[in-house]
Amino acid sequence: MSLDVYLSVFTLVLLSLGINILSLKTRIPYTVLLVIGGSLLVPLSEIDAFSFVTSFQLTPELLFFVFLPILIFESAYNIKIRNIKENKFAISLLAIVGLLISTFLIGFVGHWVFHLLGFDIPLLVTLLFGAIISATDPVAVLALFKEYGAPHRLTLIFEGESLFNDGTAFAIFLVLLEIMLNGFHGATTVLQGVFSFFTMIVGGGLFGLLMGFIFSKLIEWVKGNEHLEITLTLLVAHFTFLLAELISEKLVIYGHHIHFSSIIATLVSSIVMGNFGRYKMSAGVEDYMEKFWSYFAFLSNSLVFILMGLLFTSLTIALHVAILPILIMILVVVIARAISIYCSAGIANQIKSEESIPLNWQHLLAWGSLRGSLAVIMVLLIPDDLSLPNWNYDFSIKDFIIAITIGSIYFTLLIKATTIGKVIRWLNIDVLLPHEEMSYLKSKALIYQSLNTRTKTLYEQHNISETQYQAFTSEYQKLYQQVAEQCQQKSKESSLVVENMLRIYTLALQKSELKELFRRGEINENIYKKNLIILDTQTERVEQGQKKLKSLNIYLHSWISQLNSLLRQIFYLPANSSSSQERYLYYRTQYKLISKVLDELALMNHSPLIEIFDDSQALQNVVQIYQLLKNKAELHMHNEIQSNKVLLDDLNGRSARALLQTTEIDTLKELHDHEIISSKLYVLLKKEINKF
Repeated sequence: MSLDVYLSVFTLVLLSLGINILSLKTRIPYTVLLVIGGSLLVPLSEIDAFSFVTSFQLTPELLFFVFLPILIFESAYNIKIRNIKENKFAISLLAIVGLLISTFLIGFVGHWVFHLLGFDIPLLVTLLFGAIISATDPVAVLALFKEYGAPHRLTLIFEGESLFNDGTAFAIFLVLLEIMLNGFHGATTVLQGVFSFFTMIVGGGLFGLLMGFIFSKLIEWVKGNEHLEITLTLLVAHFTFLLAELISEKLVIYGHHIHFSSIIATLVSSIVMGNFGRYKMSAGVEDYMEKFWSYFAFLSNSLVFILMGLLFTSLTIALHVAILPILIMILVVVIARAISIYCSAGIANQIKSEESIPLNWQHLLAWGSLRGSLAVIMVLLIPDDLSLPNWNYDFSIKDFIIAITIGSIYFTLLIKATTIGKVIRWLNIDVLLPHEEMSYLKSKALIYQSLNTRTKTLYEQHNISETQYQAFTSEYQKLYQQVAEQCQQKSKESSLVVENMLRIYTLALQKSELKELFRRGEINENIYKKNLIILDTQTERVEQGQKKLKSLNIYLHSWISQLNSLLRQIFYLPANSSSSQERYLYYRTQYKLISKVLDELALMNHSPLIEIFDDSQALQNVVQIYQLLKNKAELHMHNEIQSNKVLLDDLNGRSARALLQTTEIDTLKELHDHEIISSKLYVLLKKEINKF
């Protein structure tokens, strides 16, 4: 690459950082400002001093093989299989059935409207556009959902749909593009297209599953070597993507090319890494991973969106020619999206095996469907010389589809993205749950109380005058009284609300303690995952105001055991044995977590948190629940010890050895961090520790 290209890349990154700061100040969605900024690059490049800014161009290869795997991995890594399972019908129907409805509605209705208005646009062209534009982009929407307080389940459904419809849309896109390149030959073409679609989805999913577990195992083998662990996580996304593409080119069975969807493969392998591979990483690497991939996704999205604006201004098709087709297809896409959502959600609600999707959620899903990176990637993959026998326009099919695609993306970013907050408020989707509202008020009260305490300290240390002290105290005390009055007005069911808040707090305490037990090596991966799933499930049910599960162990065995059994059969692994030792370790872990909570609750009266959890009845109820759970865990531990007398000594010895080894490493790291020993001595001592 030339110097101008390098300078262009770094300038675009610098510009995207400036746009991000502007977005934070103006509260305008980041992606919206990026495409606007990209549109301004062309007039800027006409100035001689800034002519280099357009030297870096988006190419299909760059987008497809470099940026796309990064975006897929970052989105899929943090999604939980448990959440997918709980909303499997809603996500599947929206991502597959909904996308198919949208694609064919856009194709047929768009073709019909163009024909009415005198445009001779072939059906295959509008169908190809339908496949391109039907996939939703979660980047901007999820950020807005979180900012405006959309419910957790709604966010999960939208994220799941966005992840899985990428692969579906790309599979349909490839099938339609193949038909346009090789011609339509009736039923044979239809059957080949259906076969290719299913092999891409199913083959890609199985291949991604295999790659995810292979890389998870590799990470387990190199655990403790942080550089190798990070390198393997870097490789899993791109290696899975590229290998799926290579297999699709080479694999021929009975004269038929078997295609694996590289997007589905990367998506599945990323989900496997996020749900299984992450537990095999060193503690420091796991914490670093999310920041690492979040940064790369930010960089990739920034470059894609900012260059999207540049792409639109460089079209060969004149704006006065393209404007009417763009407006037509924007309207068709909006209507098709709404119909696909209401139909898919309606079917999901009829199944009744999952919670219904409320109508106001459906309205938001229909409106909050932004388009972005994948649509640009797909449209750039269209060959420049693509043509059809009845295409009689001066501009190419690719230029036409680029124009209506970018126009539709602009509409979703400039109109939909900027109005999502208002739509959420209008639909009352951001209404706080009772425990959230009470937590909000009590947190404010605690903040004002803390400010008063700090103000008093500042005055006693002679950092502020008496006049300033009285002014600050008066201000914060007034604010505190206002919040206290609001709390009293909502005190009819305050005991139940505070109890739910307290349960969420104690569950968070347990998760923190559980992670520390796993880091110290006191529990294995299996015990860690089982307990974490229990705690996450309890937290979500409390947050959503649902009833407590009668038996979380039944919940676990209903699908975790089935999933583990299935995967072990697929990969010919030995069956898991639920030994007495494993059961004892499981109950002992619960006992430790519960004991931690009871210790914290005993200190609650002497903690600033008493300002939030100030209901003695709620506190007593939660203490009773945990005391009962502690007794049950203790009984289970006792029963396991009775059945195996040497169990306790054996486990205690292992736990003590793991704890002492972790203490040794932590002490060494602390000495190095405080510069008590040099880096040379740190490396030398670490090598000695790792030998034992």
